[in-house]
Amino acid sequence: MTRRLLEVCVEDAHGIAAAVAGGADRIELCAALDVGGLTPPASLIRAAAQAPLPVHLLARPRAGGFVHDAAERTLVADDIRTAADAGLAGVVIGASLPDHRLDTGTIAAWIALARDLGAARRRPLSLTLHRAFDLAPDLPAALDTAIELGFDRILTSGGQPQAADALPMLTTLVAHAGERIVILAGSGVSAATLPAILTTGVREVHASCRTAISEDDPALSRFGFSPPVAKRTDIAAVAALTTILCAAET
Repeated sequence: MTRRLLEVCVEDAHGIAAAVAGGADRIELCAALDVGGLTPPASLIRAAAQAPLPVHLLARPRAGGFVHDAAERTLVADDIRTAADAGLAGVVIGASLPDHRLDTGTIAAWIALARDLGAARRRPLSLTLHRAFDLAPDLPAALDTAIELGFDRILTSGGQPQAADALPMLTTLVAHAGERIVILAGSGVSAATLPAILTTGVREVHASCRTAISEDDPALSRFGFSPPVAKRTDIAAVAALTTILCAAET
């Protein structure tokens, strides 16, 4: 039986350490998780490369939609190079057309670059399609497109803001994917929602495992240096998901 895997998305050095300590199988490295994640700084990428887990870099140059102009396409290409040079295990990429269908031309160019960089370093970059997928008008068709492009997995909440609200679609996607591509279920994954999500047949899940923390210095929020409700990756939350995934194998 294939083991179920937990990917934890983190945005700082504390998150990396918490994901490792809690028993995560893989890290997605981001910044700005409150807007769905952006490309993190090079310093954090170098730090993450020292982690004892595979690390996948989110290459997303700004908040908002996934229709990218030439300048942004160049930024993502440079992020892919950065991931390869740092020795990371993979990249998380995606782009849309104005009608939300996948932008196959843009994505194919990025994948070709990732393949070349992987060959040059003699270790391929794993390729994940990010949640631009969830905006596509026909998710099973978009899944077929992702396979044709050469992705290894799709991060998806089944076309809904929260994965737990899209169980029928996730089930459909898992069945449609078969052994051709991995469905990585994410968004709103917690100890409370994970058991239901696992009924769809997904083998990999993605979670931030963040909990609200009290800000010691109220001036930080008042000046806008910290959000009104700060969140931090919680070791216990990571461990709780790990425990559920392990129990699901018995």
